[in-house]
Amino acid sequence: MPCLINVEKIFAGDLLLQIYKPQKCALETLDTLEKGCWINLEEPTDDEINRILSETQVLPEFLKYPLDMEETSRVESDEGQLLIIVKIPHPEHVEDMVRYETIPLGIILLEDLVITVCPVKSAVLDKVVETATKQRALSSHIRFIFNIFLRVAGEYLRYLRLIDRLMDEYEEELHRSMRNKELIKLLNLEKSLVYFNTSLKANDMVMARLGSGRYLAISEDDEDILEDAQIENQQAIEMAKIYSDILAGMMDAYASVISNNLNIVMKFLTAVTIVLMLPNLVASIYGMNIELPFQHNPHAFFITMGLSFLMSAVVVYIFIRKKMF
Repeated sequence: MPCLINVEKIFAGDLLLQIYKPQKCALETLDTLEKGCWINLEEPTDDEINRILSETQVLPEFLKYPLDMEETSRVESDEGQLLIIVKIPHPEHVEDMVRYETIPLGIILLEDLVITVCPVKSAVLDKVVETATKQRALSSHIRFIFNIFLRVAGEYLRYLRLIDRLMDEYEEELHRSMRNKELIKLLNLEKSLVYFNTSLKANDMVMARLGSGRYLAISEDDEDILEDAQIENQQAIEMAKIYSDILAGMMDAYASVISNNLNIVMKFLTAVTIVLMLPNLVASIYGMNIELPFQHNPHAFFITMGLSFLMSAVVVYIFIRKKMF
């Protein structure tokens, strides 16, 4: 019978913590801290942070660094504790537009437990929980960390495929309507790709530093998982670069098309203005209180109107020949 993962949030007084510990065929949730467990902090409150500080020997700054949304990917070691910060993708919905940003995820490795800290609720760690028992990830904290890297790279790839589909949708909208709104949507995607590209390269540097063996004692099995994560990350970097180049070219092309359409409209309106100006010119001249040709002729009105329309017709013919219309 397959083993099930019990993924529940454990309440301890007024605190809301996720504490997991691997068992033979399950990832058990706990309400107390034990050796070998995984503590997951997402959107932690001050009470939760204070509880972890009081019950563990973790450095306070290691818990606070990942809560800074502008924190960059890096590795830091102090007092026998290891802090790893990676940037993970996070979608933001603004009205009917989607924008992807990157947020820090902190992984703190102590001698007998591992702590993950994220400033917002993330689907990355939920998927880590879902696959943790199958891959026996928590049987080794190092392997668990590398599996998080693999999952993060997979999330980047998933969001990049979504961005590719959104680019196609927005391109179809631009074919139907040349408005600023569609260009703003493409601009949001371009910003998302810039965030992705920067964060993916920083994550790659973190994995390279960990793979050097300077911070962790890596076994052959763990090294295989890290190599898989690096391959996935490199693939995401290449995809982000390709999509960014395509999107930049697309935006330049559509900006030129919109500018060209505006020039065509202005050229047409200028031609129409010139055509309408000729009858107005004739009417203005014959409105002056001076001696004018045909003013005593009983057919003066029809002569002047015919002359003005003839002039306009000639100008229209010339403009058509010049492809002004």
